[in-house]
Amino acid sequence: MKLAEAKNQFIQAWGTLGSKWGINRTMAQLHALLMVSPDPLSTEDLMAELNISRGNVNMNIRELMDWGLVEKMHKPGDRKEYFSAEKDIWKITKQVAKERKKRELEPIIKVLEQVSSVEGDKKDRNVKAFVDGISGIKRMANNADKTLETMVKAEENWFFGGILKLFK
Repeated sequence: MKLAEAKNQFIQAWGTLGSKWGINRTMAQLHALLMVSPDPLSTEDLMAELNISRGNVNMNIRELMDWGLVEKMHKPGDRKEYFSAEKDIWKITKQVAKERKKRELEPIIKVLEQVSSVEGDKKDRNVKAFVDGISGIKRMANNADKTLETMVKAEENWFFGGILKLFK
């Protein structure tokens, strides 16, 4: 398989994977392209490579920067902005975990804390079902939070070594 074909296939697959994880397909494709590019790319480079509009590039690059996955840079003597992505997949994985924890898990934990102190007769079937359900979800969310926090702080070898021990 030639490089251009392999690169395109990877970019398309990463876009599909991203959309299954709830990430905009174009955002994932831009990220994929930047991950496999040896040099930073300009907005024009990204537009040409993926055949997308300037607005689409700008919107999705901003989101990738908000996620901490892409950096903006300038080249001396050039007015264009260039973008690059982290190449180390472990650092990428940790950054995505950190952002998902902040954007998704922490808000639901906050809501679970608020609703877990529901008032009512604990003997009432409806109150008991609600309290039991929330308690189970809260326990799982807190365990997920601790696991993600451990992952974000961990070194790659330590983390995967620990996971492998679980399966032995």
